[in-house]
Amino acid sequence: MSSEDLTAPLGMGKRRLVRLPFGLIGAGILSVVVTTTLVWIAVVDDPFGGEPVAVLPLDAVVEGVTSQDIEVVEIRPGIGDDLGPNLRPQSSQDLLGPRYQMIMRPDGLEPDAPVTGLSVTPDTRVIERSEAGLLPRISDAGVRPLDAYARPIRREFSSIPKIAVVVKGLGLSETGTRNAINRLPADVTFALAPYGDGLGGWMQQARSKGHELLLQLPLEPFDFPDNDPGPDTLLVSLRPNEMAERLAFLLTRVTNYVGTINEMGARFTSTKPSMQFLMEKLKARGLMFVDNGTSSRSIAASVAGETRTPFSGVDVVLDEVPREDNIDAKLLQLEGIARARGVAVAAGSALPVTVRQLEKWSRDLEERGLQLVPISATIDR
Repeated sequence: MSSEDLTAPLGMGKRRLVRLPFGLIGAGILSVVVTTTLVWIAVVDDPFGGEPVAVLPLDAVVEGVTSQDIEVVEIRPGIGDDLGPNLRPQSSQDLLGPRYQMIMRPDGLEPDAPVTGLSVTPDTRVIERSEAGLLPRISDAGVRPLDAYARPIRREFSSIPKIAVVVKGLGLSETGTRNAINRLPADVTFALAPYGDGLGGWMQQARSKGHELLLQLPLEPFDFPDNDPGPDTLLVSLRPNEMAERLAFLLTRVTNYVGTINEMGARFTSTKPSMQFLMEKLKARGLMFVDNGTSSRSIAASVAGETRTPFSGVDVVLDEVPREDNIDAKLLQLEGIARARGVAVAAGSALPVTVRQLEKWSRDLEERGLQLVPISATIDR
């Protein structure tokens, strides 16, 4: 017995600590975890069961590519839909935009091949001869002018926000028209004025550079005739046969266009019987209608939906105030709409300042995560 034991108070002898083998216990726990994991992987078919899984059937077989080389990069549902346009089942009858797969491109290339120039001669399948000139029509096989004359778009960037720009008034000024054709990128859509000179030549120059075309339709404004869009303006007071005659004359002014865009027309686009008549006639001829976005009272979108007419509407008018800073501000607004909705449409005139600002703005558009597309690509938003 030590001296410390003799001097310690009764019942208060020195306590002996029990030393546990913590290293051995930790090693044992780790070995159990590893063993359980190996058994789980060996026995269970899907060791990651419970995590979200998407199974995609591959219809095409690519030589040298295995399932290990394929992965999902992004799933981006559309804004405003329960499932989004990329996930919602759609049949061909649901889509009103150009049916590229149904036709052979005039240059003989596949629809997704890079596009340089577009056809400059009328497609005989989709024209009809009349006393006034060549009218667009749907072919016996169901090919529309919208299908035949649409500019194919690149599909590899399907999830990138898209912007369409329509430049109007081509044909009214030789200098302005030539400036727009020579300086703006091919994905910009041009709208030809029916009263322009040499429209056939301008059409050929524009499409040889790859531009998709619209035809401007003069529609009645509220202050007509003080504000007159021009001869053969479509008026709400016209009888059906008069309306049809004027429309037919306007549609023969040029060829190779995918649809029409209204020039003025605040009264006409807010009058349902007139808009129904116009939409039905355009649909019957295989054309689209673009609302120019200048009237808040327009019912064009709703009537197009009721008649199932291919339609797109302008979100931003670029040059209501034709100054550089104002146009730049509108372009920023346009980009914001495209990022929020997935698609946005702008319209402007072939003014030198508008063309100049559009040229600058479009140079690095893809670097900013946006894609410029023709107007026909915005139909099935």
